[in-house]
Formats: sequence, structure tokens, C-alpha cells
Amino acid sequence: MKIDPKNPADLSAQIAKAIRDAIISGALPVDERLPSEAELADQFEVSRPTVREALKRLAAQSLIRTQRGATGGAFVNRLKFEDAYGQQITTSTLLLSMNEISFATACEARYALERACAPLSAKRRTADHLATMRAETHRQAQPGLTDEAFCASDVAFHRALVDAAGNPVLSYQLAGAVEAMQPLMNMITFSARSRERIVQMHTTIADAIEATDGSTADAILAELAEYTQELAQNVISQREAARHTNGAD
Repeated sequence: MKIDPKNPADLSAQIAKAIRDAIISGALPVDERLPSEAELADQFEVSRPTVREALKRLAAQSLIRTQRGATGGAFVNRLKFEDAYGQQITTSTLLLSMNEISFATACEARYALERACAPLSAKRRTADHLATMRAETHRQAQPGLTDEAFCASDVAFHRALVDAAGNPVLSYQLAGAVEAMQPLMNMITFSARSRERIVQMHTTIADAIEATDGSTADAILAELAEYTQELAQNVISQREAARHTNGAD
């Protein structure tokens, strides 16, 4: 592992990248103990505070963990998909909010990804996945359920549908789509949508998944995507009309 002291980039960032590259390449395997701060400082020819800052960067990325005691030190972490969900959701939320991604673009991406899971979910779903989907559908049908609770249940239903595919890579990729994109979509469409229609579609999807009928689940997801787009277009049009009216006043 080497760094370029003439590189204008921060030295701690260079060290963190060098160690990260070694982890990714397998040169530093999972659970391997990293050299001590003093050893790393000698290796990179930098101060110990610089090394300490680099290790903090790696810990923030969950690439290493630290242990105290006589056998302690910094170790290569065993990163799990579930542990990375939060970062994926945060990144997706920021990308959507800071880059002016249109509702139509986000909706298209979100449902295209989920529809790819439908055939796998129909084949691999477990009793727990089905139970979650049924429970959330039942919850959504309860009178008096708040908008926040309905939206949370909506996310939980689709999270179970995605996880039913039994593919951790898909679940990780869709964490942002379901848990970042969908809440943003719900914020726009919740006042206009028909809960009864949503519950009906969710029920049909759950029935199809239970019957190992991936094609029907896919078809209903396509219908749900179209309905969501229509709702958003109507809400956005109404808001623009109201803005023009208020501006005229």
C-alpha cells in the first residue's frame, strides 16, 4: 500500500483509499487485523494523527471495526448488505432531492426495478414474506389509519415483496428505490389516491405471489406504476394552476 506525498489530495484520504483498495482486492481479508497506528505511520511516512483520521474514514464507511484490549486494534469488517441499507437509502434520497430528478423518472426507475423482482419473488417467497404482505394489506384497509401510517405500511409491503426475491443484491439495490423513492412519491400522491384501489392492487399482488404467479404480480405492478404516474400528474397540474391563480391575484 502506497500513497503519493506530492498528490494535493488529503493524505488521510489517500491512506484510507489505499487501505480500502487493499480490502476490496482481498489483500486485506475479512477479519484481518490491520497494522498498528505506529506501523501504518511508518509505512506511509506520515504522522499518527493522519493515520488516525484515515482509520476514522474507513470506520465511517463500515470497512473496519476497532476493538479494545490486549488483542484489540483495527480489523477488516465483515460488511453485510443489511448494514449498508441505511447508506443506500440516504444516498438515494439526497440524489433525488438535490439533482432535480422528475417524479416521472423516479417512478419509472422504482417500478422497473421492483417488477424485475416479481418473478423471483413468486418462486422464492417464504411464509414470513407472505405474512408480512398480508398483514400490511390488512393494516392499510383499517378505517382511521393516518396518512403517515398508511405510507409506512405501503413501504413495508413493497419491502417484503422485494425481499421475497431472495436476492440480497437486489434487496440492497432496491432499498433506495423502495425506502427513499416511494416515501417521496407518497408525499406527492397521498392526498389524491384511492386507498381502496391501492389495497385492492396490493391484495392481488399478494395473491399472485402466493400462487407463484409472477406474470400477474408484474402486471399489477405495471398498473400501480401507471396509476401513480397519473396521480402525480394531476396533483402537479393542480398545484401549478393554483400557483398561477394566486400569482394573478
